[in-house]
Amino acid sequence: MDRLLSTTLTLLLLSANLSLAEPRPWKSADGIRTVTGELVKREPTQITIRTEAGKEIVIELGKLHPDEIKWLDAQQQAPGKKPAEESTSGSFFDNLTFRDTRETTLEKLKASKVVEMTTSETFIGRSGLNGIFRTREKIGSLSGFLYFDWTPGGTLKELTLQTETLPGSDYKTTLQPCWKQFIELLSTLYGKPIQQGVLPSMESIPDGAFYPSHLWKLETGGSALLGTARDGAKYQIVVRFSEKVVKPVALD
Repeated sequence: MDRLLSTTLTLLLLSANLSLAEPRPWKSADGIRTVTGELVKREPTQITIRTEAGKEIVIELGKLHPDEIKWLDAQQQAPGKKPAEESTSGSFFDNLTFRDTRETTLEKLKASKVVEMTTSETFIGRSGLNGIFRTREKIGSLSGFLYFDWTPGGTLKELTLQTETLPGSDYKTTLQPCWKQFIELLSTLYGKPIQQGVLPSMESIPDGAFYPSHLWKLETGGSALLGTARDGAKYQIVVRFSEKVVKPVALD
């Protein structure tokens, strides 16, 4: 149960739709009045907080005390700054958006609390970003590594989270529990999947193929696919975030 809770909290950080802070008192501009709530989102001229009673309140930035503005700037970079410092609005994984360039993506991942770099930054020029960032916490008992695909214009169009590959003997004992946990956690983040199926059998997956079992529609636009991939005699769990809207298809 402790491991499940730890992993759940880790993946909740990936959702841009979740609150960015614990409930805290928000002072008015004159410092006399306060209202307690957690930050839901920040916009150019206002913030939305959720009170302990569950009510959402919109507050204009001009009505907040300067101390609160400083706190906001420290927690969540204000809109209108350079891409690497923009808010999580429109993000689909941690602070990443499908508008990010390679440079912006690297800056965001280096500052991430969800993933960590596994090699020296000096090697990025030769190897690129693929495979050098992994999740700080394991999903199930497996780490997740990030792989990227870019548009001709150099912006992010697809992000793939891949576990390490394991032999077929671990398919049921290790990969299947990891797959089940991904279903639960991705559903917590993105809602009920618009398509769901069973874990593909090892024999049904051709070498080099990715077989999705679940599909989510992202509120920020695009899709998230969960499934299994095969590389020779080894297998892995894969989550693929794409800027494309993937339509459900019939599953065998």
